[in-house]
Amino acid sequence: MSQGNNAKGSGRLVTTGIFVFIALVTVLIFSNATFLTIAPGEKGVLFKRFSGGLDKEKIYNSGFHVIAPWNIMYVYDVREQQLDESMTVLSSNGLNIRVDVTTRINPSHGKIGYLHENFGTGFIDRLVRPEVRSAVRQIIGQYTPEELYSTKRNEVQTEIQATLEKELNENYIELQAALIRDIELPDKVRTAIEEKIEAEQKALKYDYILDQERKEAERKIIEAEAKARSNQILSASLTDKILQDKGIEATLELANSPNSKIIIVGDAGNGGLPLILGGN
Repeated sequence: MSQGNNAKGSGRLVTTGIFVFIALVTVLIFSNATFLTIAPGEKGVLFKRFSGGLDKEKIYNSGFHVIAPWNIMYVYDVREQQLDESMTVLSSNGLNIRVDVTTRINPSHGKIGYLHENFGTGFIDRLVRPEVRSAVRQIIGQYTPEELYSTKRNEVQTEIQATLEKELNENYIELQAALIRDIELPDKVRTAIEEKIEAEQKALKYDYILDQERKEAERKIIEAEAKARSNQILSASLTDKILQDKGIEATLELANSPNSKIIIVGDAGNGGLPLILGGN
């Protein structure tokens, strides 16, 4: 009887020990970095150490999450980030040009698993920065300093953005903007370009003045030709009969005037006109 009780007691101890062990393991699991909070503007991708590795398809949104302690959650800031770059590049004619560029990017929200697999959390230095430098060197190298300084700056910026957008999108990065903050040329080159631009502006001004003078001269010629033509037509139309009729009309008007006057009528046979000698 005593031996049976001892056996039962030992069984209970073993059972109790097992439950205690399970409880300890459970407490250990839930106390070892199992609880995780992803902040607003962040997303997570989970690496499952013993069940499939990196889960690229499932993206964890902001909020509270519980994960096994042997798994790792990689958290990415998916908000827009700004990268400022200053570099020296060569123009098409081999001159050194200082360029300051700003890019605004963010990881593609649904593709951070693929981004993590290819580049990891250091994607800015491993991917974005090298691509920005490569695109700027490639595009700037197609233009002369004069084009970069004056007429082609917006075109260069558009080309840099298009090149970067293509390369980054293929690697799960969204490009929001690529902006040229400043282009700095060597002093001598900048001075020469400014002098050339000033000379061109003066030449355009003189061309404008000459064009206006030429147009004014043409206007005067046309006006003189019109007057000459008008006088020619008028002279051709003034016959002796018309002049005589005009003289008679003027005489009648003067005769009806209340002012006293002396009128001498010319020789009608010779087509003479009235002549006013005086009046009050």
